[in-house]
Amino acid sequence: MIKTKVLSAVFIASATFGLARPAAAADVPACEVQETVRFGGMNWESNLILADVERYILEKGYGCQTEVVPTETLTALAALERGDLQVNTEIWLNSISDAWARAEKSGKVKRVGELYIGREAWYIPKYTAEKFPDLKSAADLIKHKDAFADPETPDKGRIYGCPAGWNCQLVATNLAKGLKLDEQFEVYAPGTGAAQKATLMSSYKRKKDIVFYYWEPTPLVSMLDLVKLEMPAYDEEKQQCLTREDCADPQATAYPDNPVFTALNAKFMQDAPQLTAFFSKVSFPVDVVNKTLAHMEESGDDTSDVALWFLNNQQAVWSKWVPAEVAERVKASL
Repeated sequence: MIKTKVLSAVFIASATFGLARPAAAADVPACEVQETVRFGGMNWESNLILADVERYILEKGYGCQTEVVPTETLTALAALERGDLQVNTEIWLNSISDAWARAEKSGKVKRVGELYIGREAWYIPKYTAEKFPDLKSAADLIKHKDAFADPETPDKGRIYGCPAGWNCQLVATNLAKGLKLDEQFEVYAPGTGAAQKATLMSSYKRKKDIVFYYWEPTPLVSMLDLVKLEMPAYDEEKQQCLTREDCADPQATAYPDNPVFTALNAKFMQDAPQLTAFFSKVSFPVDVVNKTLAHMEESGDDTSDVALWFLNNQQAVWSKWVPAEVAERVKASL
């Protein structure tokens, strides 16, 4: 179960911005807000890279102090409502549709900055699809339970889901129930996003038969030869139920295209109209997201270094987000 955490406890472990560079040649103005601008740091690559990109722009272009706070999806949304966070960089709408609707209705958070369209699915490797040509849909998994045996519960199959605390794990678990797979399969939750990725890559390299949830854009999906399992036709009402812990009668439905956007605390928006204008313009072409994630995969760099790589190599993208004088200050600091 995902529970709201008291962020004061999380602040102890919060990461300070590690992109220190020589001061920009141009004078940096005073930030619109005196307090530190706090970003929610969910533990997947695209969110952390984008948060570091935006923080660098705020610090070098707008003269703000920033901080990233390690958190989880629903915890971050509650913190955004309270004002413990000012920025939630990357919200996948369909994964938390009910929670987002309630938060938005409160008037304490607002949606800005349409980032890109994300996609989600259950996958098997192409070599598995070739081995079992009748395995076309997720419902067909029941016929091949033994091929996906759970190491901890061998009489059941294993579906690799999301790390504990990610809302996509709740959706995957409810979806398995809707597909009538829950008595024959475990929906396994890896400890972290890194553990999830490492397990899947290791299994793939060993040609092990696996079935797993994943999302894109990600380097993993673009690097591996995968086949999406078919799902029943998309139904909005069924999908919304899958995102709830109290979904009494889960019904299977395909994952829809998933709008990904930035959310801001409403009071922060009132206090910082220039920063709000910046966040509202942040948008990523999917091919740029994939290229950036691929660079991280190939280089092994941490997110702060990848953010600097992005700022140096994708100036045509990010310079559209800010006024010319802000862009010049950021460029001068690189």
